[in-house]
Amino acid sequence: MEGRANSPGEPRAWPTRSVLCRGCVEPLVFLANFALVLQGPVTTQYLWHRFSADLGYNGTRHRGSCSNHSVDPIAQKVETLTSHWTLYMNLGGFLVGLFSSTLLGAWSDCVGRRPLLVLASLGLLLQTVLSIFVVQLQLHVGYLVLGRILCALLGDFSGLLAAGFASVADVSSNRTRTIRMALLEACIGVAGMLASFIGGYLLKEQVYVNPFWLALALLTVMTLYAAFCFGETVKERTPTRLFTLRHHRSIIQLYVTQAPEKSRKHLALYSLAIFVMITVHLGAQDILTLYELSAPLCWDSRLISYGSAAQQLPYLTSLLGLRLLQYCLADTWVAEIGLIFNILGMMVFAFATITPLMFTGYGLLFLSLVVTPIIRAKLSRRVRQSEQGALFSALACVNGLAMLMASGIFNSLYPATLNLMKGFPFLLGAGLLFIPAILMGILERDNHCPEFQEFSQSP
Repeated sequence: MEGRANSPGEPRAWPTRSVLCRGCVEPLVFLANFALVLQGPVTTQYLWHRFSADLGYNGTRHRGSCSNHSVDPIAQKVETLTSHWTLYMNLGGFLVGLFSSTLLGAWSDCVGRRPLLVLASLGLLLQTVLSIFVVQLQLHVGYLVLGRILCALLGDFSGLLAAGFASVADVSSNRTRTIRMALLEACIGVAGMLASFIGGYLLKEQVYVNPFWLALALLTVMTLYAAFCFGETVKERTPTRLFTLRHHRSIIQLYVTQAPEKSRKHLALYSLAIFVMITVHLGAQDILTLYELSAPLCWDSRLISYGSAAQQLPYLTSLLGLRLLQYCLADTWVAEIGLIFNILGMMVFAFATITPLMFTGYGLLFLSLVVTPIIRAKLSRRVRQSEQGALFSALACVNGLAMLMASGIFNSLYPATLNLMKGFPFLLGAGLLFIPAILMGILERDNHCPEFQEFSQSP
């Protein structure tokens, strides 16, 4: 279906492919997260075995050799190197993404969401190609950091999510926005579960390159979909230069310019709440595979794939729980319930020494991810339609900062507390989650004041 003709002097609009494709960003998010989850645990295990080979460590992760819980100094060094190189990758991605994701997100408010989706897809594709070279040719692991930096330069997964959530905000009403954003996050979870199971079967006899080849194929399809099938959601597009301070100023103005439809205090506090939530989530995610690989759990690739799938399951169960609880509770109280279960799950992880207890912790996280779509929807309602890209690029910046903090705290704290209490980082995460729980309660109280009512209550 062709788009309407442009009037003289009106900026040229891209033709709409199909009404069904307009704003259909879910396939992109699904494929992107499938590829990332497929590569994540594999990269950690590859680093583990790469450093084990370099240090002459025989990899005593088998059940028979794990009965001795004494700390092996070489094994501890392998864990430390793996944790630190994970930190280097995340740090490199953050420092570049801090500039690029905010620039590209605000730029998408002017030129549309498709350019950012295409650039982010290409970045993920390039990162996977470099990972294949490292594994196949035994290149220095520093090239993994280079791939992470190049991916961040083009927007990374955070840029893809920023464009995805902004496109959902473009086409959804205030009444349906929370569940639409939860649906988008559910796509992340379903993709993660499938990738975790498939990754475990692909990773046989430590042939690490196989999951990367599958990820490369999926990301190629995703890039083609973004370029030729995604229906643009920004109705009025204007050609705008990419490298200009105007885009960064538009993000700063969200927080410093007072307007009737938004409160600077609420924007800042909601952003802080989602920052802490993502920090704990990503921090725990960073060390979970390493925690499961080592004693006393000593999981193999198959159990790690099951654990990774269980880690993604809350994306789906949280969607179902949110839909059911919305019939009888306000969104804020649904978020509070999710935070309670998240805290309980982290506490179980902290003291888990056997496999059933680890899966009990995963089970307690079944409502843990209702919080982020609720906060995103609340923030989206507090800005104008023309500011959605700037808002979600600001949240992408918050996500990047949270990733840096998560890596800095959890990946540094984990090796430092191995001799004291191996699960201490999870205990810290449980304590940090009280911060968004308190903030959500304060903001819910203020929401009853007329001056803080959300903008545009239309259905």
